[in-house]
Amino acid sequence: MVLSLLQKRRSIRKFKPKKVEPEKVERLIEAALRSPSSRGRNPWQFVVVDDPRILACLASSKTHGSEFLAGTPLAVAVCADPDRCDVWIEDCAIAAILLQLAAESLGLGSCWVQIRQRPHGDGRSAETYVREVLGLPETFVVDCIIGIGYPVRRLAGHLPESLAFEKVHRNRFGG
Repeated sequence: MVLSLLQKRRSIRKFKPKKVEPEKVERLIEAALRSPSSRGRNPWQFVVVDDPRILACLASSKTHGSEFLAGTPLAVAVCADPDRCDVWIEDCAIAAILLQLAAESLGLGSCWVQIRQRPHGDGRSAETYVREVLGLPETFVVDCIIGIGYPVRRLAGHLPESLAFEKVHRNRFGG
């Protein structure tokens, strides 16, 4: 079942102006909270946003690649308390992809917006900007934002022959 989700999942940046139903939002939250983390430390925190004014602010999080959030009915900021775990980046990335797969399984589309180590247009970091918009504690970090909604157009999955099989090595690199 997971493989079939991966075969059809694509990044979606244009969404219908339809709210994501509360029961689907709760299932997305459950998926995020079931995400594995190193030593069960769960350093992640999730900010679920459906307020169009806040989504519009998040759309200008960085100089390129976040604009589509203005037309997204739902976004989830994946944040962390880095003091809880030294591999918070990996833990957040796992939670983010599980959110995207859960969205796909619910008939929704999604797209990842990298925030960590990206610039904001006014000289601040995208992370600082998002932290301020969402009212996060100063000690928290922001890994990414996942935009979620009903796709305007469903794209076909990538064909198997388009996959980079040359990047797979058996037993030893180059083998």
